[in-house]
Amino acid sequence: MSSSDAPILVIATRNPGKVREFRQLLRGLPFQVASLDDVGVDVDIEVEETGDTFAANARLKAEQYHEASGELTLADDSGIEVDALDGAPGVYSARYFRDGQTDEEGRNHLLKEMTDVPGWSRQARYRAVIAVVGKQTGGEVHLFEGACEGAVAHGPIGEGGFGYDPIFWIPGERKTMAELSAVEKDAISHRGFAARAAAEYLKSIA
Repeated sequence: MSSSDAPILVIATRNPGKVREFRQLLRGLPFQVASLDDVGVDVDIEVEETGDTFAANARLKAEQYHEASGELTLADDSGIEVDALDGAPGVYSARYFRDGQTDEEGRNHLLKEMTDVPGWSRQARYRAVIAVVGKQTGGEVHLFEGACEGAVAHGPIGEGGFGYDPIFWIPGERKTMAELSAVEKDAISHRGFAARAAAEYLKSIA
């Protein structure tokens, strides 16, 4: 992490794809955007996502990683909600097949669940909630939400993104999320909408 007089903003994840995405989304803010590893948060510190909503899990991670790092902390929880599966996998998106699943395992399990679901019934959405907490917020957690509507494709398309991106079809773009450039993805993604709202708040407390 480069030296700077700017305050540190910790992104509470060890997922390198998510760190890269947030660095892009929050570019231009007067903060040093850092990962948990950058600020030396022990790898043994792992916050359990025991909440039953994205907001509850984002809050848990923000509060506990802020306590561990002592820095202004941004955490998010996000996932895919499939109408034909009554909103599943939802908060279990990152562990839908098993704890510690690979992205491919998660996608394949979801596609298997959707085998008999016809195209017109495959509606889904990505949802994200971002939580920010630190001494600059007076210890209060601030929440920001974003969503992106789409559908579950019948198979993976595209090499970009991570998670469920290769099977998340966006009708307006006629592409999956994994086929979009980083700039295109930022403009329409659930995390992009939530991050822009969070960025406006972060500017106000910088």
